[in-house]
Amino acid sequence: MSRFRFAVLMLSLVCCAAFLMAQTPSNQTPPAQAAPVEAPPAQTPAAQAAPAPAAPAQAAPVEIPPAQTPPAQAAPAPAAPVEVPLPSQSSTGGAASFDQVIDRAIEREHFFMNEMKQLHPLVETYLQNMKKDKNLDAPVPASDVYFLGRLDMSEGTGDRTFSEPTTAGLGKRMISKLSNVYTMKFLPLGFAQMAVLDQDFQRQYYDFTFVRREFLGEIRCIVIDLAPKKDAPGGRFLGRIWIEDQDYNIVRFNGTYTQSRRNSYYLHFDSWRQNLRPGGVWLPALIYSEETDLKSRLGQTLNYKAQTRLWGYNLKDLRRNSEFTEITVDAMQSIQDQSQRAQDASPIEAQRQWEHQAELNSIDRLQQIGLLAPEGEIDKVMQTVVNNLMVTNNLDIQPEVRCRVLMTTPLESFTIGHTIVMSRGMIDVLPDEASLAMILAHELAHIVLGHHLNTKLAFNDRMFFPDERTFERLDFARDRREEEAADKKAIELLNTSPYKDKLGNAGLFLKAVRAEAPELKNLIRGHLGDSLLNGSATMMAPLMTVSPQFEPKKTDQVAALPLGGRVKIDPWTNRLELVKTKPVTISNPSDKMPFEVTPFFPFLVRYTSGVAPEKAAPPVAAPVPAPASTAVQTPVAVPPATPVQAAPAPATAAPVPVPVVVPTPAPAETPAPGPAPEKTAAAPTGQ
Repeated sequence: MSRFRFAVLMLSLVCCAAFLMAQTPSNQTPPAQAAPVEAPPAQTPAAQAAPAPAAPAQAAPVEIPPAQTPPAQAAPAPAAPVEVPLPSQSSTGGAASFDQVIDRAIEREHFFMNEMKQLHPLVETYLQNMKKDKNLDAPVPASDVYFLGRLDMSEGTGDRTFSEPTTAGLGKRMISKLSNVYTMKFLPLGFAQMAVLDQDFQRQYYDFTFVRREFLGEIRCIVIDLAPKKDAPGGRFLGRIWIEDQDYNIVRFNGTYTQSRRNSYYLHFDSWRQNLRPGGVWLPALIYSEETDLKSRLGQTLNYKAQTRLWGYNLKDLRRNSEFTEITVDAMQSIQDQSQRAQDASPIEAQRQWEHQAELNSIDRLQQIGLLAPEGEIDKVMQTVVNNLMVTNNLDIQPEVRCRVLMTTPLESFTIGHTIVMSRGMIDVLPDEASLAMILAHELAHIVLGHHLNTKLAFNDRMFFPDERTFERLDFARDRREEEAADKKAIELLNTSPYKDKLGNAGLFLKAVRAEAPELKNLIRGHLGDSLLNGSATMMAPLMTVSPQFEPKKTDQVAALPLGGRVKIDPWTNRLELVKTKPVTISNPSDKMPFEVTPFFPFLVRYTSGVAPEKAAPPVAAPVPAPASTAVQTPVAVPPATPVQAAPAPATAAPVPVPVVVPTPAPAETPAPGPAPEKTAAAPTGQ
């Protein structure tokens, strides 16, 4: 019986096996091996598909996007054609095509516009109308215009355009004493508008043409020509833009705006931005504008050159904080004041402290507005010259004499108590150290003679006025009697100083000022203090009698330098630095350009913490050369000044660097440091 049951069981198993074999073809992949077909393509390479070559699972890689398909896979469906990637890409998120560059640049320009609405920098424009000089066979200034105001872009288009010279934000905050009306009825958008490429920069309004790649300083840029489409609204930018290839910010644009109204004329300009803040933010800094033959419908021809500078972006950090340098804190003792004061101030000391209070109030207010530069290297240069004058004349002045720089272009100098202030424009055009000593000696003479500051400024409420009223509320000019007395005393100071044998160039500078004064009335004038000219009188006029004859056609006679050739501004911090450039040989009298406006060609660098945005840095090798600078007047390093250690100072005292522009003789026993070759003031080879 058991044998029978065993036989039946075995027969059943054989039948089941035969049935299963009949239901499964020999060439079919088992279901368990088809699982890779359903797995994500990124996790299952094609080589791991089912081993049977005819299996449907092998078609799955065709659905993988081309960018994710390894080259070793079976050929996928052809990808859509793409543009050739640009050679320059950021290490993170770089644009891969020309269209992406445009999109990124437009995005960054919109970000820039939002940033500018929160910032209110000072904007200064100095313009010279030009005429042809038959003797020099070159254009020379015929008249000038000066404008200073604060840019306000917070209210959109109406606040950024010039319907009249006294509108558009700049006019609302304009400094009233400088409210000169532009001649020739300049374009409504005005010079401040030249800081903005397009208030509504959109791809649909423009045709973009790739030109090349080139370096501006150490910034590699993508150069693109921009032209408005035929159906684009008027007032659009027409010209060339430079886009840096890291964050795709526009760092320079050169061109004009298309005409939006029949009677409007848009000027040509070259606008530069600098990387002033972390995060890749580039802000307007320098704008050069020029027209040589723009003809109006009335037959007038416009021929002018203009410089526009922007600064004071970060004024909140320039406000003076309380200083406790004489306070010491000890955990084991009470806080003590370590200042040396054994008793109350005497009447004379009290009067001096009261005058010093007026001095500090004025200086602090000017710095808060953005008109006075923070203390820096140029102050030290001026201080060295003042110390030379004081030591050789046995002067001991208390409180000590300090020097500061006014940020503006017009040529002026003045004293605020015991602080000597000189404008940036004055420092730019002075030809040599002796000329600098002449101006400083005049202001030092005011201090020596006791020409006091108006002590009404010691009351702090006197400083509570709007910025635009500055030149009405603060006036440091001297009267004619004080000016004449200061001239006489300054001559005495110079005659016993290290500069006594080098004053010929100083007198020559004064002759150049007098020659240009009728045409440059807005440049050669004082807005806060003393001008070089006071009616028919010239500051330090006796020096003109001992100077050489003024001969503008002589290439070896440099009486004055162009504007902007010596001092550069950090627009974010307001700090000033001396320009460092190579000497340039003057081959033609027209190269000298005394007191003239010239183009800008700054060396651009990226912002790094603690480093100024225009610090000199070795340029990176560029496949396309950067455009050559046209400013032939750039300053060169000069032999150092000779400070005096004790009175009277010997002529062979050890030199201390005082970098000024035109070379002057250095002491023979102590060669001047620096790369500049020794030259004489009578025959300079560059500016």
